[in-house]
Amino acid sequence: MQAPLRTTAILRGFGPERSRDHAEECWAAGMDLVEVPVQGEPGWASLQAVAEMAGGRLFGAGTVLTVEDARRALDLGASVIIAPNTDAAVIDVAVAAGAIPMPGVLTPTDVGTAVRHGVRTVKLFPASVVGPGWIPALRGPFPGVGVVAVGGVNLGNAAEYLRAGAVGVGFGGSVTDLLRSADPAAVVEELHELADLSASRHRAS
Repeated sequence: MQAPLRTTAILRGFGPERSRDHAEECWAAGMDLVEVPVQGEPGWASLQAVAEMAGGRLFGAGTVLTVEDARRALDLGASVIIAPNTDAAVIDVAVAAGAIPMPGVLTPTDVGTAVRHGVRTVKLFPASVVGPGWIPALRGPFPGVGVVAVGGVNLGNAAEYLRAGAVGVGFGGSVTDLLRSADPAAVVEELHELADLSASRHRAS
């Protein structure tokens, strides 16, 4: 059974040391997944730093654009391969390795391609461009696909995406706002409750 991806912390551009610190904070708050985008060698160094201290906790590589990058991330122990686009070859590498592929989608064609290659959960990106209404609209022709909303998601609108039918949300630039909130664990718990409700409705549809 695929691990839940209800809340994702996207640690972009923090560097190895801050990535480690933020990853620990995110896991301590109960977030399901820590993602480190791997654009350039600084990104790879940060992914390796997170990998070394994950201790079995779920982490993934983001902005994976090529098969070579997918394999490099898998070699570092990434369990989730996340992309901003839908690349069948990258998906196939992740599936063959037993990892979770999460391609970025924005059109029905993207979703259809992902489904044909065994994807169960897609990343709506950039979510803020199309808004929460995209999710129920695409659930009609693709009822079996879970949607994680990423891109412009923050503390003010995350719940709206989950109520619209998303099974998860990703915090990029807004992740530090979540960590600086009065009670990050309570925020995450509330989001998880909404995500679990959305997922149960998703399974029943």
